[in-house]
Amino acid sequence: MAEPPRAARPTVVLAGGRGSLGRALADAFAAAGHTVVVLTRSPRADAPHLELGWDGRSLAGDWGHLVPGSILVNLAGELVDRRPTRRAVDRLTASRVKPTRALVEASRRHGAPAVWLQMSTLAIYGDAGETRLTEGSPPADGPPQMAGVATAWEHALAGAAAERLVVLRTGVVLEQGTPALDRLTTLARRFLGGRVGPGTQWVSWMHVDDFVRAVLHLATASSLSGVVHVTGPTPVRNRDLMRALRGALHRPWAPPTPTALVRVGAWLVFGSDPALALTGRHATPDRLLADGFHLEHTDLDEALADLLG
Repeated sequence: MAEPPRAARPTVVLAGGRGSLGRALADAFAAAGHTVVVLTRSPRADAPHLELGWDGRSLAGDWGHLVPGSILVNLAGELVDRRPTRRAVDRLTASRVKPTRALVEASRRHGAPAVWLQMSTLAIYGDAGETRLTEGSPPADGPPQMAGVATAWEHALAGAAAERLVVLRTGVVLEQGTPALDRLTTLARRFLGGRVGPGTQWVSWMHVDDFVRAVLHLATASSLSGVVHVTGPTPVRNRDLMRALRGALHRPWAPPTPTALVRVGAWLVFGSDPALALTGRHATPDRLLADGFHLEHTDLDEALADLLG
């Protein structure tokens, strides 16, 4: 007797799919048999996955009808690596809130996605110090460029129609070619890879391969909803991260960078927010682990050797 045909896998609608994480997710979903549609302001006919135009703030364009029954992944938002001015905070907030509100409107007008995976960040907890963060921990009141932007991003989901909605509070995803890892490796290669500031601040990290696998798990093999920490189970202190980087790049011990110099260098040299380097969060993926998800890269030295070797 012939086997019955397999049910078609839901279409993946990916907003913000032009970034490195978006490209990795698009390729992984396609390899798993899904049709992937990337929403972008400048679609290309020669892109590896179908791209449709949208303005990131309204229902303009021919994409809303794809939302019902889909796996909707919202990564849209500009990089936070910029000086923490009021104008920058407003721009970062708008780059996240406006696309999210457009997707909410699409879900209400056209129909609910089967799964909505909403990107967020562990920065919503601000500078958490020694607090051990779980999915039940409350967001912080600041700083504005971190907790403020993230809180507005999550609040923009209000009114969303979705059969299941997961908020991905994500740690530092280690991946080649990303600003975070590239900056750290550049410093280490130039023999400037000492601890940053006090060096005691916690870094919650995850290998990019585990990030992609976790998102696919949450999309297709899980019933979880609500806030989920998408990060690894072994946070490290900044001093240990820098030590591991030096080891992966075969660099010797380097002197620490004092906090005052970090503040000046971030603002004047890198055009960045010093809080990105000087604050920390110890967060663990309790719900992912309880859901049966297994991470392949839990040792920082091994993960960096895999990425940089």
